[in-house]
Amino acid sequence: MGRFDPTALARFGRLALVARTVVEGFLSGVHKSPYKGFSVEFAEHRQYYPGDEIRHIDWRVFGKTDRYYIKEYEEETNLQAHLLVDASGSMGYRGTPDRASGQIPMSKFEYAQVVAASLAYLMLHQLDAVGLVLHDHRLRHFLRPHSSSKHLLRVLSALEATQPGGETALAPLWHNLAGQIRRRGMIVILSDCFEEIDPLLYALRHLRHRGHEILLFHVLAPEEIEFPFSQWTQFRNLENMGEKQLVDPRQLRQEYRKNFAAFREKLQTRARDMRIDYHLLRTDEPVDKALGAYLTNRMQRT
Repeated sequence: MGRFDPTALARFGRLALVARTVVEGFLSGVHKSPYKGFSVEFAEHRQYYPGDEIRHIDWRVFGKTDRYYIKEYEEETNLQAHLLVDASGSMGYRGTPDRASGQIPMSKFEYAQVVAASLAYLMLHQLDAVGLVLHDHRLRHFLRPHSSSKHLLRVLSALEATQPGGETALAPLWHNLAGQIRRRGMIVILSDCFEEIDPLLYALRHLRHRGHEILLFHVLAPEEIEFPFSQWTQFRNLENMGEKQLVDPRQLRQEYRKNFAAFREKLQTRARDMRIDYHLLRTDEPVDKALGAYLTNRMQRT
C-alpha cells in the first residue's frame, strides 16, 4: 500500500486543501523530521555507538549515569484512531464578526472540521488507520478505521457533507461507542462539551477504562469564555431554534464567568486525573497555529 499523493487532493474541495496546508506547514516547521507523536511508542534504551544519530540520545539518562544511551522506538503499524466530532446544534455557534474587518469567524463545527481533517491527513500520511464518528444526540455518520489512501477522501467527504444541528446528548452516545470500539486505540474527541459535567466525565471514564488513549479537544468560541456582551442581547437556543430570550448581559456576566470557569476547570482537572489529554481550542486562534502548537508539544513529550 502506497502513501497518497497530496497534490491529488486539490480537486476534492476546500477542506482537503486546508488540511494539507495545516499539516505540511507543521511538518516543515519541525524540519520534516519523522513525526513520532501518534504511532510510535518508546521501547527501550541501548548503548550509543558511533554512527548513531545524536538526536536519539537520552540526555536525562546521560545526566544520571554519565553514559550515552539511545532511545529505541517500536512502531505500532496497526494503530487505530477514531475521530469523534460533535455535530450538535451548539457547535454551529460562530461568535460575532470582527469590528475592524467585518470578517465572520468560523463556527465551532467548522473549526472542528478543519482540525479533524488535518489529523486524519497526518495520521493517514503515517499509514495509521483512521475512523470517523459524527454525532449529535444520535449517530449521524460512522466510518470504520482504514489506512488506505482513498479513505482520507471518504473522511473529508463525510465532514464536508455534515451540518451542525440537533440536541446534545454526548454521554449516552459515548457509552455506546465504548462498547462498539473494542480494539484498543486512540480516540480523538472534538466537542464544546456542553452537557452535564458528571455524566460527561463518567462516559469519558468508560472510554478510558476500555484501554483507549483519549485526546479531548475542547472547542470554544471566545464569547463563551469571556462573555463580553454589554448591551441588551437576544440569545437563542441553537438546538431549539424557537427558544429565544432577551437579557441584559451585564447582570449575568459575573455569575456566568464564575460558573463557566468552574465547569471548565472541573472538566480539565478530572480529565487529566484519568490521563486524558485535554486541550482547549479557541475559534479565534488560527487552526494551523493552535493545532501545530499542540502537536509540537505532544511530539516533545513522546
